[in-house]
Formats: sequence, structure tokens, C-alpha cells
Amino acid sequence: MNDLRPSPQALLKAARREARGRLKIFLGAAPGVGKTFEMLREGADLMRAGLDVVAGVVETHGRAETEALVAPFEMLPRRPIRHGAHTLPEFDIDAMLTRRPAVALIDEFAHTNAPGSRHPKRWQDIEELRDAGIDVLTTLNVQHVESLNDVVAGFTRVRVRETVPDAVLDDAEIEIVDLPPDELIERLKAGKVYVPQEATRALGHFFSKSNLSALRELALRRAAQTVDRHLLEHVASVGERGTWAAGERVVVAIGDQPGGDALIRAAKRLADALHASWTAVSVETPRNATLGSAARTRMADSLKLASSLGATIATVPARSVFDGLCAHIIETRATAVVVGKSRRSWFFELRHGSVVDRLVRALDGVAVHVVPVTDTTAPVAAEPATAKPPATRGIAIGLGLVAVTTAAALAIQSVLGSNPIDLLYLLPVIATATLFGLRPSLTASVAAALAYNFFFLPPLHTFTISDPQNAVTLGVLTVVAVVASQLAGRLKREATVGARTATENAALAAFGQRLAAVSDEAGTAAAVCEEVAHLLDVNTMLFARDGGRLVVIGATPANPSIGAIDAAAAEWAFDRGEPAGRDSGTLTASDWQFHPLQTALGILGVLGIARQGSGDPVPAAKRVLFTTLIGQAALAHERLKLEANAREVSALKQRDDLRATLLSSIGHDLKTPLTAVVAAADALAAEHGASTTTETLKGEARRLRRVFDDLVEMTRIESGALVVRREATDLTDAVAAAAQDLRAELARHRVVLDVPPTLPLVEADPRMLHHVLINLLGNAAKFAGPGTAITLQARRTPGAVTLAVIDSGPGLPEGRETILFDRFTRVDGDDTNGGTGLGLAIVKGFADAMGLSVVARNRAEGGAVFEIAWPESAILRALPEHAA
Repeated sequence: MNDLRPSPQALLKAARREARGRLKIFLGAAPGVGKTFEMLREGADLMRAGLDVVAGVVETHGRAETEALVAPFEMLPRRPIRHGAHTLPEFDIDAMLTRRPAVALIDEFAHTNAPGSRHPKRWQDIEELRDAGIDVLTTLNVQHVESLNDVVAGFTRVRVRETVPDAVLDDAEIEIVDLPPDELIERLKAGKVYVPQEATRALGHFFSKSNLSALRELALRRAAQTVDRHLLEHVASVGERGTWAAGERVVVAIGDQPGGDALIRAAKRLADALHASWTAVSVETPRNATLGSAARTRMADSLKLASSLGATIATVPARSVFDGLCAHIIETRATAVVVGKSRRSWFFELRHGSVVDRLVRALDGVAVHVVPVTDTTAPVAAEPATAKPPATRGIAIGLGLVAVTTAAALAIQSVLGSNPIDLLYLLPVIATATLFGLRPSLTASVAAALAYNFFFLPPLHTFTISDPQNAVTLGVLTVVAVVASQLAGRLKREATVGARTATENAALAAFGQRLAAVSDEAGTAAAVCEEVAHLLDVNTMLFARDGGRLVVIGATPANPSIGAIDAAAAEWAFDRGEPAGRDSGTLTASDWQFHPLQTALGILGVLGIARQGSGDPVPAAKRVLFTTLIGQAALAHERLKLEANAREVSALKQRDDLRATLLSSIGHDLKTPLTAVVAAADALAAEHGASTTTETLKGEARRLRRVFDDLVEMTRIESGALVVRREATDLTDAVAAAAQDLRAELARHRVVLDVPPTLPLVEADPRMLHHVLINLLGNAAKFAGPGTAITLQARRTPGAVTLAVIDSGPGLPEGRETILFDRFTRVDGDDTNGGTGLGLAIVKGFADAMGLSVVARNRAEGGAVFEIAWPESAILRALPEHAA
């Protein structure tokens, strides 16, 4: 049991890792802790050791000490990537592959590459270098780890968009670059991370001491997880013994005794206190076949509770609880095991031993936590009469076999003599044990001994034994018969456990293959219902949401009867993500028990099961099997959902291509005749003088020309043909120019220009910004009532410059603030105001092209606000807020 061999999986993983380049990540809690500095320092050490080291990307952020460290390295030139009107320098992966050094230095692991690069993310570039056998040193902040993104956003209120998958970190060597929060704050105040003005603002937001302390703890824990995983993989690959307790791992043993819920909760508290992963393991022994339904239900409920509390569930087949538990503890290298111990008599422990005592003696370096549980000898409810198969039939058949053996022995005694007769009586004992178990075989062994004594040992036909030799023979026969019956019974139970496990595994494999073979909702629903009904001997039906209500998409048998309570239970299970209906604790009056199909995309369906008669629709012995079936059914529906989404995306792309072609045609073909109409209107006004008719004609022609301009600009946005020419822009001039060009439309409103002259210059494309402001002002003029104010307000805020267009109109529909920027989206009732639904989409497209953000919201006092924001990198009187 304690002999460990190298794990084949660990050996294969180690071999794959050796075939690739090594990845080392310098992980920090925040910018400014010195990750780039440490990467360069180690690169210099490797270069002095004789290795070929080349720098691919190093972000010095203008720091003299960092630039001095870069000087000794060969620095590959960046590859220019054309993006709009700008050329962006990016890492040249082809140059690095051609140069093929031993070690590459590549800063900012989570960086997003410019459009047109080979890979969208820099970590993918690094993976390709590793595939080519190049070792890589890189840097990363902990907030960029995918699994920690939500955690970090929860307390910093900042969600980063550039993340790295955890699987990449698990395959890397991690070195923590640590700096206490107080020291990092001092560096900020000294201007070693940001310029003083930006450092003051950062200290009040992201770089508060509480945030830095939490980020530091996350970085240390994430590095410890990776180290622990690498340690376990190594010891598994070499087959070493021991727990190697670099990280805590807790195992709780689940049995059939009462009090399992207290045991589970104790293990959960221990795992939380140790910040450890934990596993709830149930050992399936031959004895499990003799358990009643109450004991099976207790085990299943305990495993269900453990799963709901976040434990990993494992079921281990073994000859005994001790053997199975020890094997699992050694395999998982657990550091602590939680077991329950009930109050039992000394005679019981003398006969059966104590699992707890044996664990303490057998497990070196493993903490054994013993939790007292309810006495199993306490009175419990009687099992139903049908809970166990009656032993009377087995006893009767065993006695019959003994009688047949006796008759046969009497018939052949004259031929064989009396000596071999005792061996013949082992046959009915072993046969009875194999067919019917221990109790009938023990009865058969006693009957065989008595029959042998009565018919074959002198004096015959009495139970008296005159010869001591015959007494010894009878005693040996009895002992051999009892031992043989026990061994045969044990083998039968073990064979039964193995056969049941193999049957369930085969059924699950067949279920998975059938689900993989269907690609539509109806076929998947039919497969799920039929297989679950067959394996569990229940009636089944499957619900899915259609048009806001649940409908049956599959059932076995077909056309099930559904009452109002059944429908309410199904709705509850779908909405709450919890089982409902019969024997569930919610709406128990229902004849059905409903289980949600939970996936990463949400709840996609509800499976209902029902069984004739009383009791739980899922037998306790099949709870684990049913849970696995539910999981496979949920994955199948998730696959269908993803495939449907992919088809919708393809259809949308085709529709968008057609629409773009139509927009381009209309915009270009109608613009020329419209110019002629405007020229004709001007000629009429010059010849006959201005009139209401000519002014209306000119105004409507200008409005129609703006519509066609919108169509052309939308086509350019979608085709990626925008050329951004950024210039230093004064918002005071930009706002005044837009208001002047739209003076006719704004004539009925009071225009307020609230743009402080002290605002810094910003980077923007003047033509695009003018178009954005024209569209926003025109939109405000359409919806704001005559005589109301339209305000253009600019402000300098921490980390940005904002420009808002504020009106006093009816406001925006609740919940539609984001989709208003989609193409052809119009406010309800917008028909009276005209418009194509493209204006705000063009605002969004131009803002994105210039690297700006734009949002819409309602004002508390009424009206709408459309706000454009320039980040620090686009403000010309501040440095970018980035640091290594």
C-alpha cells in the first residue's frame, strides 16, 4: 500500500516541459515594486555566466537606473505596426525566432498587441518562443491573473482588461518581487513611480495602503500555489513518499454513521483556517452492499453537503475503509485528515479494530483530527421489509445442497470409503457463500459439520463422537468451512462492487458518446431523458426557457402530466439554481423532483425525475451517478448554446457585410445629386432673394447631407478605413466651432459653453472630434424642448479630462444607456424627430478610434448627459500613468 511508483502522467508532463523553453515570471503586487529591475538584473547574471541573452521588450518608463541596466544587452528593434494614422512599435517575434538566443527578456507579460500582430496577446508570443526552445524572463502584476481579476476589482474598484490564463502561470517558475506597502508608498511620494501630481492622486485611489496590502497577500498566495503544484508534480514523477507539506491539503472521511454533517462542517472550518483545498472521500467496500437505505442516504447527503461547501468529491473502491483511506491520503499527499469516531464498546473494537488508531499509527507526518459523532448503536428507524433481500431462501438452498451432498456421499461411500467424505462437504458451503453471501454459508457450514458427524462418524446416526481423531477432523472441517464461506462471501461482495463500478462507468461512457452524436436541442433532450430514465428506472422530463416561460422539450415516457405545483417547482429550480419538488425541501407536494442544469453560461434547463411510490426518486446508492449524469447533460446543453451563438455570429457578420455594402452605395451615389440640389437652392436665393421656401430647402438639404455623411463615415468605421490624425487640441475652440456650425438647429435653445480656459490641451483628430460634437449637439437639439438649455461642460478630473453635452429633454430609456451607441438604434418614439439611428454609433466609433471613452446617462433633475473622456495618456500636460 505504501509502495509508490513514479506517476506516468507526471513523467509525461515533465518531459513536455523539458522539451520547451523555460518561463520565469517576476510577479509583483503593483507597479513600482521593481519587477523590470529584477528581470534585468537576472538577465545580466545569466549573460555573465556565458549565456546568449537578448532583450526583446523592456519598458524603462524614463528611469535612469533602469535604462543603465538595459545598456549592456542586445536590444532587438521593435516591429512597426500600422494602426490607423499611427505606427505602433510592437515586439518583433519573427526577429527573435530568427536570432534564437538562449534567453529572451520580454517585459509586460499581459500586454495586448496592436491589431495586425500575429497574436493578440504578448503571452501568446512568449508561448511560441518557448515552443521554439527559447527561455523567457518576463514581468507581471498580480491583478492581471485571470482567476484573481474579480477579486482585485472587488476591493480596488478597478477592473483590468489585460489578463493572463492561470494555466500559463502553472507552467512557469515564479519569483516574487516584494516590497512592503509603506516602502512602495514612500517611493510614490518621492516620485520614483509616477510624477508627483499623479502620485498624489494614485495614493488616494489604487495605491492606498489597504489595497497594496491585499494585493501583496494575493501575490504571495498565488506564488505559493504554483510552488506547491510544482512540488507535488515532482514528487509524483520520482515516486517519493511523504506529504511534502509546503501547502495544506485536507481530506475528510465520509462514512455511513450519523453525524456526517458535523464532520463535514468541521473539515470545512479546518480548511478555511488553513487556507487549504479539501476533499471529501467515501470508501466503497464490500460491506456497502449490506447497508440499508438510511445509511446510504446519510452518506449521499454528506457528500452533497461537502460539494455545496466547495469540497472535491471522491469515491474510492477498496477492500476496507482503512486501506482505501490510506491509499487516497498517500496519493493526494494530504497533510490533515478529519475522521469521525463514535462511542463503541471495547468488545466491538477488539473484534473490528479502530480505524482512527490504525490511521494514527500508519500515517507519518499527517495530522489526524478526530471528531466525536453520534453513537451508531442508538435506536434508529427500522428499515423497510424490502430494504434487504431475505436470507431465508439462501439458507434453504444451502441446507438443500448439504442434503444433496450427504445423499451423494452415502451413495459413493462404498466406493471411496469415509476418508474423502469430509472434503465433499466444502462444496455446498463454498457454493452457498458464492451465491448467497456469508449468513447462509455459515448456516450451511454448521449443517455440513452436523451431517458429517451424524452419517459418517462412529457411532453412526448419533451426534456422539467416540474417537478423538474424529473430533479433530470435525473441528477442522467446521473451521475450514467457516473460513471458506467468509472468503467466498468476501470475493462475491468485491466482485459485486467491481461489477457495479464497471457498469456505471460503461453507462456514463455510452451516455457521453450519445450526447456527442447529437447536435440539436430535441435530440439532446431525448438522449438525456431516455438515458437517465433507463439508468435510474425513473420517469424523466426536461424543461428549457422559451419566450420567457419553461416548456417541456423532452420526456420519457412521452406526454407527462404536469400540475400547477410541478410547474412552480420547475420554475423555482430554474430561477434559484436549487433542486425543488419531491423530497427536496421546497414545494415538496410536487410528484416530481427538479434539478437545474448549471453551466458557465447560466442555467440552461431543468431536469425533472419521478418514481412510482414513496421515497426519494434517486436511490442513495445512485446519488453520485445521478450527479455525474446531471453534469454531462448540462455540458451537452452548454455546447448547443455555444454552437447556436457561433451560428448567430456568422449570420450577423453576413448581415453586417450586406448592410455595409448598402451604406457605402447610398452614401456615395446620392451625395453628388444632393450637392446639385444645394447649389440650385443657393442659385434661387441669389436670383430671387431669400424666402421661406428657399431657406427650408437649404436647411433640409444640409440635414440630408449630414445623413449621407453619417452613412459614409459609418462605412469607413466598419471597414477599418479610418485614418486618425491626432493633434494638440484646445477644447474651447473645438466646442465653439461645433456650436457655430450648428447655430441654425440650436437657435431655439439656450447654449451654455462651460469650458474653463485653464484646461490642458488634449490629443484628438480635429475633424473627428468636430463630427462627434456635431452629432451630440444635434441629438440634444432634437430631444430638448424649445427654450431649454444645452450645456457643453468640460472638467479636469483625477485621471482624465471630460467633455459633456447636457440637455433638459425627456432623458434616456432605463437600461438602454449602452445600446444607444449601437447602429440603427433609436429611442422609443424617435420617429417624430427623424434620424437614421447612426449618429451615436458614429460618435462611439470615432471616440474608440481616437482612444477615448464615451458614456450616456440620465440626470437626476431630468435630461440626458453624453460624456467623452480623455485618459491621462492623451492629456498633453501630464505623463502617462504606467510603471513597471
